[in-house]
Amino acid sequence: MNSYGSFPGARPRRLRTTPAMRRMVAETRLHPADLILPAFVREGITEPVPIQAMPGVVQHTRDTLRKAAAEALEAGVSGIMLFGVPEDEKKDGAGTAGTDPDGILQVAIRDVRAEVGDELIIMSDLCLDEYTDHGHCGVLDADGRVDNDATLERYAEMAQVQADAGVHVVGPSGMMDGQVGVVRDALDTIGKEDVSILAYTAKYSSAFYGPFREAVGSSLRGDRKTYQQDPANLRESMRELALDLEEGADMVMVKPAGPYLDVLAKVAESVDVPVAAYQISGEYAMVEAAAEKGWIDRDRAIFETLTGIRRAGAKMILTYWATEVAQKLSAARG
Repeated sequence: MNSYGSFPGARPRRLRTTPAMRRMVAETRLHPADLILPAFVREGITEPVPIQAMPGVVQHTRDTLRKAAAEALEAGVSGIMLFGVPEDEKKDGAGTAGTDPDGILQVAIRDVRAEVGDELIIMSDLCLDEYTDHGHCGVLDADGRVDNDATLERYAEMAQVQADAGVHVVGPSGMMDGQVGVVRDALDTIGKEDVSILAYTAKYSSAFYGPFREAVGSSLRGDRKTYQQDPANLRESMRELALDLEEGADMVMVKPAGPYLDVLAKVAESVDVPVAAYQISGEYAMVEAAAEKGWIDRDRAIFETLTGIRRAGAKMILTYWATEVAQKLSAARG
C-alpha cells in the first residue's frame, strides 16, 4: 500500500481478462480481404498432384484451379497469384513457354478470368524460372551468368501475353534491375494501362524457398544470390524500394515474410502505396510439419504468424492458408 492507493496502480491485465475484452482492444485484425492465395497449375495432368513438402497444397489441373479460385472468392479472399508449371520438354534456355500465348500460365489466367471475372483479383508470377531448363529467373549469357538486360526483354514479352490473357496484376519476381519500368512500358505500349504491377521489391535469397522448388518442378542449377537480395541487408531493400516506386510500381512486396518482419515494417513506414508480404513455402511447411508432429497447435500458429505479418505493416498477405483462414474468420464473425 502507498499514499496513492493499492500497488500497482496501472494494471494492463484488465484489458486481457476475457476473450470479448481482448477482441475489443485488439490493435491488429485479420480480415479475409487481406489474403491472397498462391496457386500452382500444372500442364498435362488429369488429377491434382500433392506437393510432398507442402501438405495440403497441390499442383492443380485447369479444372481444379477454377474450383480453387471460386472457393477463394466465396471465402472472401481478395486475390489469387498464379504460377504455371509446364511440361519438362517445353523448357528451354529462353523460357519460351512463358511467353507462349497458349502456355500453361496464360491458359490458366483465361480459365480463372472466365470463372471469377473481376470479382477476384487475378495475379500472375512474371518470371522465367518455371520455364527455363536451367531454372534461373532469366536468360544466361555466354559465361552462364544471368543477363539482366536480355532478361528484361523477355519480361516485357511475358507481361504483354499475361495482360492479353486477362490478368489484373503482374508480379515481376526475378529481381532484375529495371524490371518494373520495363514491364510498365510494355503494358502501356499495348494499351494495358489498367494492369497493375505488384513489385517484388525486397526478395531475399532464402533457404525457405525449398518446398517451392518442388511445387514448380524447378530445374535450378546453382543459386540465385547474384540477383536475389542478401539476407544481411536492409538498406539495400530501401534502395530497391525507391527504384521500384520511381519506375511505376503500384504495390510493393517483401518476400519471405516471417524472417524479414523488420524489413516489412521499414517498408510499410516509408511508402504510401499498398504493401504486401509473401508467407512462403518454407514458412508454411515448418508450421505444418511441427503441427503434424504434435509439437505446436496448428491453428494458433497459423493465426499468430499471419497476425505478426499484418502487425508489421502488410496490408496484403500471400499465404497458402488464405482460403482456410478466410473461411475460419468468416465463421468466427457469424
